[in-house]
Amino acid sequence: MNRFRLIIAIVFGTLFACNSQGKRALIGETPYQQKLNASYKDASTSPLKSKDLKNFKGLDFFPVDSSFIVQATFIKTENAPTFEMATTTNRKPLYKEYGVLQFTLKGVDCQLTIYQSQDDLRDEKYKNYLFLPFTDDTSGNESYGGGRYMDVMTTDITKKNTVILNFNNTYNPYCAYNEKYSCPLTPRKNHLNVEIKAGIKNFKKY
Repeated sequence: MNRFRLIIAIVFGTLFACNSQGKRALIGETPYQQKLNASYKDASTSPLKSKDLKNFKGLDFFPVDSSFIVQATFIKTENAPTFEMATTTNRKPLYKEYGVLQFTLKGVDCQLTIYQSQDDLRDEKYKNYLFLPFTDDTSGNESYGGGRYMDVMTTDITKKNTVILNFNNTYNPYCAYNEKYSCPLTPRKNHLNVEIKAGIKNFKKY
């Protein structure tokens, strides 16, 4: 009897270990990657098409690189007008330019405009979110051609008007995975003349 219980325990232990190993492919290198992979694996939150979700093993990322974590100087845009941002569809969401971020990356002086969604201002959960879209010299090759996004919070901006930008924590618009979504187009002025080999890569569809 004791031997039988031991065998059962070994079998269940092996199954649990295999199941745990299977999940490791979704973990990622950082908590950010873990959270993103988990949300894309979950059918209730994933933008993936059913055929891609069925074979999903995890998103592709560049290796985590601390040199792509930079401090930027924030310059607030005063009296910015509300405008309709172009998207991949006929939808025209309302945004305002919130400010300009200036920083140096890989020896290159860079500047990005950061935006504030006027719809998000009405949502308590997202009212402090700022929208930072960009393209770079990997766009259309190793990364998605339509650009990548980064979330920045208004609370991330210090009293000295600086903010930390972590390009390892970038994500693709949902349009990179499924054309049914309507995604803001990255403004041309938000192109960086440098290869951002950090963060999310282009999605390989099945």
